[in-house]
Amino acid sequence: MFSDADFEELLPARGRPAVSPARLALVSVLQFAEGLTDRQAAHAVRSRLDWKYALSLELADTGFDFSVLSEFRARLVDGEAGQMVFDAVLRAADGAGLVKAGKRQRTDATHVLAATRDLNRLEFVVETLRAALNQVAEAAGDWLVTVSSPEWFDRYSARPEDSRFASRWAARVEHADQCGADGMMLLEAVWSATSPPVLQSLPAVEFLRQTWVQQYHHVEGTVRWRGTKDLPPGLIRLRTPLHRRCHQPRIDAWLTGRPLAKTGVSPFAALRPAG
Repeated sequence: MFSDADFEELLPARGRPAVSPARLALVSVLQFAEGLTDRQAAHAVRSRLDWKYALSLELADTGFDFSVLSEFRARLVDGEAGQMVFDAVLRAADGAGLVKAGKRQRTDATHVLAATRDLNRLEFVVETLRAALNQVAEAAGDWLVTVSSPEWFDRYSARPEDSRFASRWAARVEHADQCGADGMMLLEAVWSATSPPVLQSLPAVEFLRQTWVQQYHHVEGTVRWRGTKDLPPGLIRLRTPLHRRCHQPRIDAWLTGRPLAKTGVSPFAALRPAG
């Protein structure tokens, strides 16, 4: 379906790409078809026989880091090459007799890139809250049990890449809004007069606070997921709880005045009540 030569103009003139761009294009198509996040797609490349077969990989191939997929999509967007990927898929579908004349078809790949972007945003906020819960559980597990909702154990004990998010956009927004409300509940509890003072200085809690300012806002007293047009500039946008930021002054400047700014078995999962 794709060849590396198709993507030569998107890659540096010197050196050789660590991962075949043709394979990354096919992974992106499979990822969209199954509604996977970048982490889930990278895991599928490493572990699933059907994906290895489609990608012509050896069984022992270890794949690549999930961040490669977002970098590849950025190159597609910058090089306005999304149409090329879509056309290749359309030609393959036509050759297999899956597309018939006279039917209405999409004419670009914008919706594919947008759907993948939104899935990764959802995975990010869930993992950010999960990381904060785990760190709070290690520092003050007994206190956390008293303020956490029983439903949190089902929602945040497992890593988000081990779960499948809903395919419908409305359901994804509902999931993100619920995560936002849960995260805000945790932040308010941490900043309450009855919480152990050490919790406010935990790195994962501070990252949660900053992330919630960037990803959520108040709408008529309710915490809601921000629309893409209301997100901070890409240069300062937080993207993973494991990533150290190098633009903290710019982040602090964006955070100023935002209303939310005031406010194995994981350690959190181990607190689940028996029964």
